Amino acid sequence: MRRRFLISVAFADLAVLAGAMMLGSVVTFSNPVPWMAVETQLRPGGVWPLLGLITLGVGGASWFTARAWSGSAPRPTYGRAITIAATALTTTTVGLFLFREFYFSRPFVGWTMMLFLGGALAHRAFRRRRPWHERMVLVTSEKGLVDDLRTAPHADVEMLLDPGSEDEIAQLSPGTILAIDLRSVLSDRMAQYVSSCTLAGLDVRAMSSVYEEHTGRLPIVHLAEGWELSAPVLRTSPYLPGKRLFDVLAVVLTAPLSLTLAAVLALAVKMGSPGPAVFSQTRVGRGGELFTLYKFRTMIVDAENQGPAFATPDDARLTQVGKWLRRFRVDELPQLWNVLRGDLSLVGPRPEQVPFVRSFSQSIPFYSNRHLVRPGVTGWAQVNYGYADDEADTIDKLTYDLYYVKHMSPWLDLTVLGRSVWTVLSGFGAR
Repeated sequence: MRRRFLISVAFADLAVLAGAMMLGSVVTFSNPVPWMAVETQLRPGGVWPLLGLITLGVGGASWFTARAWSGSAPRPTYGRAITIAATALTTTTVGLFLFREFYFSRPFVGWTMMLFLGGALAHRAFRRRRPWHERMVLVTSEKGLVDDLRTAPHADVEMLLDPGSEDEIAQLSPGTILAIDLRSVLSDRMAQYVSSCTLAGLDVRAMSSVYEEHTGRLPIVHLAEGWELSAPVLRTSPYLPGKRLFDVLAVVLTAPLSLTLAAVLALAVKMGSPGPAVFSQTRVGRGGELFTLYKFRTMIVDAENQGPAFATPDDARLTQVGKWLRRFRVDELPQLWNVLRGDLSLVGPRPEQVPFVRSFSQSIPFYSNRHLVRPGVTGWAQVNYGYADDEADTIDKLTYDLYYVKHMSPWLDLTVLGRSVWTVLSGFGAR
């Protein structure tokens, strides 16, 4: 099902591209066949290099985005359509600059890419109305994990089997996943059934992997020692210099806009209530190191004299301006300075206050593993869960943070940044 979905999306994109080229040729040359429309204008090499560059850009970007789905269930997302279109346009622009002796038409390229993007978004919108499903039979006694999978958009839980059952079990239908909870003790009958499915070449997987792919969370109950997270972090170490370079360049290039906005917000905070515009606080960073985090003040002065506490809806400590800043998450803007200093990355688990870290490290298993990577201005937990009210919420958020720690990659970072835009505009999870 997964492979069929990826192949169908790729072929749909190529079909949309062919149609976009024809319509682009009609608009530009009044002829639906580009190589015939420009027959009298050809330079050496003809129009085929131009068409080849566009196709190469779309095909290469489609392959890259398909590979980026390796850690999660593939979904018809608009962000990937925009990425494919942008990559194809960049590839074509660079190719035409390097090989200027070939024929090219800026209007044709512009219309083709605009029409392709519209078509790619349209067929993804249609697919999202009837999302594909992976049918699965689960062998587990973990009700919480089963409930999470039942609500996942692409998981269709057909049956739940008791690991200790000795009953006769029906044959697994083709195309159905058998997901095994490796923490469970299997009865002889169940172990024989699992072995038979494996020998028959059916799709047998670890339930922890299926859970990660479909929920974007890490099942903490399946962690044993913690090295299951530190080992993947070591494998991603070649990405870290590039991640750091991207952070710095993004902050520097957006500095004119962010500094202007920061000046306006600082003035609003000062006028809204007495006290400094910027609030500083000690937080826990990568490897447990402490650093000073900066943000616009959203609470009254000395709001935490009685000690740190979770923010709540309609928190009496919030100022009127502070409520608005938190609503759109712009109180985090001064943390771009922390990014330049190397305290933060743009994407990573949110840094927490020292008292909370000390408490949670004692009461929540594997909480300290979120400090294996540099914390971020935004993160996978923020775009999926929002704020935490108590320790129970913190545990739920940790499942997302640990997923990020394990699967940190350029594509996951871009996904978080893209979804953060919607989080800011919608005010999702604001406190």
